[in-house]
Amino acid sequence: MQRIHPKKYQDIVPINFESEDWRNLWEELKGVFTYWIAQGITIFRVDNPHTKAFRFWEWCIQEVQKEYPDAIFLSESFTRPKIMAELAKLGYSQSYTYFTWRNNKAEMQEYMTELTRTEMREYFRPNFWPNTPDILAYEMMHANSNQFVKRLLLAATLSSNYGLYGPAYELVDNIPTSNGKEEYFNSEKYEVKVHDWTVRNRLTDMMTKINRIRRENPALQDTYNIHFTRTDNDQLMSYIKITEDRSNIIWCIVNFDVEHTQSGMVEVPQQLLRLSANSRIQVQDLLTNDVFTWKSDWNYVELNPYRFPAHILRISKMGNF
Repeated sequence: MQRIHPKKYQDIVPINFESEDWRNLWEELKGVFTYWIAQGITIFRVDNPHTKAFRFWEWCIQEVQKEYPDAIFLSESFTRPKIMAELAKLGYSQSYTYFTWRNNKAEMQEYMTELTRTEMREYFRPNFWPNTPDILAYEMMHANSNQFVKRLLLAATLSSNYGLYGPAYELVDNIPTSNGKEEYFNSEKYEVKVHDWTVRNRLTDMMTKINRIRRENPALQDTYNIHFTRTDNDQLMSYIKITEDRSNIIWCIVNFDVEHTQSGMVEVPQQLLRLSANSRIQVQDLLTNDVFTWKSDWNYVELNPYRFPAHILRISKMGNF
């Protein structure tokens, strides 16, 4: 039997945010947030905030954070870039992004440069999600676990904030609807599902590992400290993150090809790392614990997506040794 999904939300009543009694309405809506904060909930993912009055959000977020400065508002809005940016300017603590639809090296580097090297860095705090309750991106449809691991590693190392809709993600839920839309066939929006939360697999193990790596390495707790470096293979993307005091340096190299091993040469950025021409660096892969000694010019890497589609290297030693 073919599953029939609603074409639009049928359980939401539109509200006139600018009615004559707008003040009481706004206060009551603000009270929804303060009620849950009193119960211990301080993080709010707001679905489609662009369909509500912008002036309300500016007022509401400011009023809530006056009393509860730790409250976080996450804007789930994939609409036009200007609207996504405007919501951030109005006070949203973090924002969903177009990371979900940046699928190759050139697109990803261009987007990260926009987020971290333009005026957006002054007001926009990106949160990278490979999937959401509403969206199964085209790249994830019918994809193998390699794709899911790659997108997890990208989200967790490119941005200081990342999220996953689970357990769809760790269970590699990759079946879309038959209508061509970026939606799950077995969507929890339309049915109640029971999951075995004790399941352990490649994805859950990787989540545990990457979260531990992020906790232990402050360089990965910043979005704006990213520096891309050169490779001779367009399937390999290389980037370095450095803490302000340079005590923690993380170097990530990701294979975008989820079907084949990719290899190539990666350049060591001497000026960025403050290296002389004849020095060396020692790096440890935090995913495998392998240790490598690299020359200060170009070095060979090889990444098998069926094992680990990325290096997450911590530079432990630099100089002449």
